[in-house]
Amino acid sequence: MDGPGDILRAGATRFGDKAALVTAKRTLTYRELDALSDRVAAGLIQRGVLPGETVSLYSQNRWEWVVAYHGALKCGAVVNPVNVMLTPEELAFVLRDCGATAVFAGVDQAAQVLEVTRDLPALRVVAAFGGAVEGGTAFDELLAADCPVPEIVVEPAAACTIGYTSGTTGYPKGAVQSHRAVLLNCALTATMHGRSEHDTVLTALPAPHVYGNVVINGTFLTGGTVVLMERFAPASALRLIGEHRATLFEGVPAMYAMMLADPAIESADLSCLTRCTVGGQTIPVSTIEHWQERSGAPLIELWGMTEISGLGTTHALHSPALPGSVGVSLPGVEVRVADLDDVTRDVPLGETGELMVRGPIVMIGYHGNPEATAEAIEPDGWLHTGDVATVDATGHLFVVDRRKDMIITGGYNVYPAEIERVLAAHPAVAMVAVGGVADPIKGELACAYVVRTGDASVDEAELIAYASERLAAYKRPRLVRFVETLPATSTGKIMRRELVKLFRP
Repeated sequence: MDGPGDILRAGATRFGDKAALVTAKRTLTYRELDALSDRVAAGLIQRGVLPGETVSLYSQNRWEWVVAYHGALKCGAVVNPVNVMLTPEELAFVLRDCGATAVFAGVDQAAQVLEVTRDLPALRVVAAFGGAVEGGTAFDELLAADCPVPEIVVEPAAACTIGYTSGTTGYPKGAVQSHRAVLLNCALTATMHGRSEHDTVLTALPAPHVYGNVVINGTFLTGGTVVLMERFAPASALRLIGEHRATLFEGVPAMYAMMLADPAIESADLSCLTRCTVGGQTIPVSTIEHWQERSGAPLIELWGMTEISGLGTTHALHSPALPGSVGVSLPGVEVRVADLDDVTRDVPLGETGELMVRGPIVMIGYHGNPEATAEAIEPDGWLHTGDVATVDATGHLFVVDRRKDMIITGGYNVYPAEIERVLAAHPAVAMVAVGGVADPIKGELACAYVVRTGDASVDEAELIAYASERLAAYKRPRLVRFVETLPATSTGKIMRRELVKLFRP
């Protein structure tokens, strides 16, 4: 097996008519997924898509997305998974930057894709999931292709996917991943988390996101069943866990906080869960403890990023629990915590520095952007992650926060995640996010944006006093604002850069 494009062929041979993918609209076996993705590959080849060209996928989670992903790989294309929350301007940039020759989109998004791709010279096909659209091709037309698919031999080190970063500053950058990197990440993650053919995995993580991709394809690799939600909804997720007897639920911190706060948690049957995973952002230990107490299943923390095709660190299923740590490096991957001012020097144990990673899962580079690649990857192969972390004597890592999210108040460095961990433990707090607001004296002040639990009546003074008992004076939030919801990405990660828009003086 040279890359993820081989996963379904192997699955069809080993697991045949076992259910591989379950969605609200359709259940597909391994044999059916393999056959349908063959037809997509044949349809793309018939329309002139050549090996090495880019095929973009732009839609919500659905069975067609998974089929198109594997079909594109089978015809030798480079897959470009696109975040469905991108604006038309961002979408146009991504499709132009990666040189898309084909785009798959939901029928609701296809018209927008056609609008922004009118002058893309390389584009040959826009295929719509779920129906026809004027100027485009219905996905069913591609599935009608019935001709042999030539076996494309890929070089493990060649480009497999181009995943664009969120683009918090300027335009997003396309992280190019090799076939080896994507396959290794799925395989090593599956090994660390003890996946097997006996697992049923429920997830609402977006398929275009590297975490979602590893969950889906890591499960296919081992013969398990993926139950894929189109979008996350806490009550629905709780119901589906029991309905499908899911052995794993995988998500981001906000998903667990929302499920714990939902009234449906009282009657939910979670007894089938054997473990869960959480990543994408730091999670308060109190949330971990509450979920484990309610579900009876360990919650395994992990850390990863687009530039490493998924996970970089996590805990092995049977290793001793260490809440608050994102674990140790995947097998064959190196991690270190470097001095924030001198990347050549490691910081002492327990001190903060930048988390860096090196190994076969690190991206080839940013597509068409050698300058950004050189800034991100040191000459000796170490990748800058932008995350501030510490490491202990056993090699366990603790992510403090994103370096760019740090608040500087009165000359002190304050990390929002530290405040969030404390406030999240208050019984009246369902969700919390912390961001900086400008201050003429201290430069910035930490403001906590809080979603109350149920009918809780906690006020600003009470929460500040609560934090003051548990945090150093310079780390305490100076302001609290109560909100109904928090701005989030398609994966459910809180967008701290958007918090300032919620601020009310």
